[in-house]
Amino acid sequence: MGQRADGPDRAHRRPDGVSDATVEALGKLSEALECVERARGHLYELHQLIGHADLMLDDAVEMFRSAGHPALAERIDRELLGRNVIAGRWTFQIVEDFDDGYYALFRELDRRARDELVEGRRHLYEAEMKERRRSRGVPGHEARPGTR
Repeated sequence: MGQRADGPDRAHRRPDGVSDATVEALGKLSEALECVERARGHLYELHQLIGHADLMLDDAVEMFRSAGHPALAERIDRELLGRNVIAGRWTFQIVEDFDDGYYALFRELDRRARDELVEGRRHLYEAEMKERRRSRGVPGHEARPGTR
């Protein structure tokens, strides 16, 4: 009971007394977090690509040695293979610092804002946008799963 037959479920309806400005601000914070999530994915991609490239250097060093270029092979082996990508850090350390610092704080503040302002509800801005944009009664425009 208390659920509307058509419209978002309770978890996606704003609590009584919450202003449009608050929902918009939470929506912007959520959008910013989504952008950071994408950046985090790219950071992990950097981590994996650099790791793969470093392992490929083993083959390149051996190929230069076999091709008669021992000095070049030795320089790559000594100066590049296993090198920090930034001062004192391999990419796994960059990922860990990001996850434990900036990313963790961003997620915590997003959660705290939702908990304090809208009883922890997520994506209220998007749920309300869906309500404005969908065509009621048209297949594929249902408010939620199982409400045809």
